[in-house]
Amino acid sequence: MSPALFPYRLIATDLDGTLLRSDETISQRTRDALAAATAAGAAHIIVTGRGVAWTRHILDDLGYQGLAVCGQGAQVYHAGEHRLLTSVTLDRQLAGLALAKLEAEVGPLALAASRDGLDGEVIAGPGYRVQEGPLPVVPFTDPAELLSAPLNKVYVQHPSLDDDALTRIARETVGGLVDVVMAGPGIVEILPLGLSKATGLSLAARRLGVKSTQTIAFGDMPNDIPMFAWSAHGVAMANAHEDLKAVAHEITASNEHDGIAVVLEELLGR
Repeated sequence: MSPALFPYRLIATDLDGTLLRSDETISQRTRDALAAATAAGAAHIIVTGRGVAWTRHILDDLGYQGLAVCGQGAQVYHAGEHRLLTSVTLDRQLAGLALAKLEAEVGPLALAASRDGLDGEVIAGPGYRVQEGPLPVVPFTDPAELLSAPLNKVYVQHPSLDDDALTRIARETVGGLVDVVMAGPGIVEILPLGLSKATGLSLAARRLGVKSTQTIAFGDMPNDIPMFAWSAHGVAMANAHEDLKAVAHEITASNEHDGIAVVLEELLGR
């Protein structure tokens, strides 16, 4: 197919619940569809809430050489050169104030954080329920350790509030100090004010010479809403959160059933 016939120049995909299956693999069908779309003139860019350290092994497995937006938009990473192009950190004084205000409202929280940098660790405090993954999480017990080094975001969990309720209350309580997003089951994050996946994606797209009107985006969680708003066409997975489905232009099959490939194959005329 001629590149001129492919309707988008940029394909932006979330990772967890979108490009990746539950076992953290990418199906051959999806790999083939992405390869065909890039051969037809579109660039593929990964846009994930994971920090670079938790994303690089997936990029390497894909043979990915381009840009990736990591850390919920905080980091623009050049996979081919293995270097950070931009990185935004959370003001730790503001983060501490926000956490104090939120705990005054809802009671004690279990906390974790993603530290800045190519090898930024994820650290987790007492009671924080860590999502299973391929990389280790470093435990801490001294509360001072949470804000002891530059970080991109803080994770918060509550013993009784569900993710939706915690996100809503956090936004109402500290929304003027920081941004709050739900990125997945058990993953509510505190970010620098004004930061989103759309922020990082727009920076990366500018480097690629691509406009928002030339972009199709795939996602599954509320943290993908800004990316959908920025892009020309937002595609929610069948397994997506209802808030994202509500603003999507299209709903495809689930991440377990090659939802990205279904859409790309149709665009490719297959």
